[in-house]
Amino acid sequence: MGTVIDLQIQHDSPDAVLDETVNRLEIYERRFSANDASSELMEINQNAGIRPVSVHPDLYELIKIGKFHSCSPDSNLNITIGPLVQTWRIGFEDAKVPEPQEIQELLKKIDPENIVLDDSEQSVFLKQTGMLIDLGALAKGYIADKIIAYLKEANVLSGLINLGGNLVTMGDAPTRADHNWRIGIQNPILSRGNFVATLKVHDQSVVTSGIYERSLKSGGETYHHILDAHTGYPIETDVVSLTIVSDQSVDGEIWTTRLFGKPVNEIIRTLETLPGIEGLVITKEGKLFFSKDLEKAVGYKVKNIYD
Repeated sequence: MGTVIDLQIQHDSPDAVLDETVNRLEIYERRFSANDASSELMEINQNAGIRPVSVHPDLYELIKIGKFHSCSPDSNLNITIGPLVQTWRIGFEDAKVPEPQEIQELLKKIDPENIVLDDSEQSVFLKQTGMLIDLGALAKGYIADKIIAYLKEANVLSGLINLGGNLVTMGDAPTRADHNWRIGIQNPILSRGNFVATLKVHDQSVVTSGIYERSLKSGGETYHHILDAHTGYPIETDVVSLTIVSDQSVDGEIWTTRLFGKPVNEIIRTLETLPGIEGLVITKEGKLFFSKDLEKAVGYKVKNIYD
């Protein structure tokens, strides 16, 4: 899945449960990967402009979710951004800055309205040759929710899933008197393990998107990996990281991506209209902003990480 995965569970027979969890993660990787030519998702992409492809219900469901949020007004989520991602390749050894004309050609292939879904056949068709669906902004959250569902079926008492910074807690934290898990929020200007805030969560997901993890340095410029499907370049923003706390991890993925790049006030205002979803924003100036209920939980509204 292109990231470090950490699994912790409390169960009478943990080894068997963890083995099955790893097996399921491998299945999900083969289903959702945009970097494996043999994945189920890539069969759709390889048949763009040619024919519809019937897919597994999980893949169909996630693409349907992705199309809905990609087509929503003023959303920065776009699952047809694949041509840009595969050309910039930020985070891979062959990363490069595309030529302006190449970017303009790629933008012509990015339109979520050109995803045709057939519920009866569970099929996906990309109308235009060269289109590429990329579910990287959603898949980890969706997979995490699936794994939590399996752990509950397996009668796991408690657990913590960390899919490369996408964290989901289940049940009571075994070493805490208040039963809440503690999730640290990375300080974007310091090395890993230095936190600007610690959140107490229970049966919740914590998802963070940031511009400080993966980047490309070229020609004296630094380009982060969060691309703007409207311009073809890394999104211009004063936000360094956006954290979403939610009951479902896929919701955290959706809203970190939909909102990333928007002004801080707009992000916070939107979060406060979404039931059961809270957020934390860190800006380039080092200020932390919390949505209302999260503000109550941490005890302050605005904080400066340089203070």
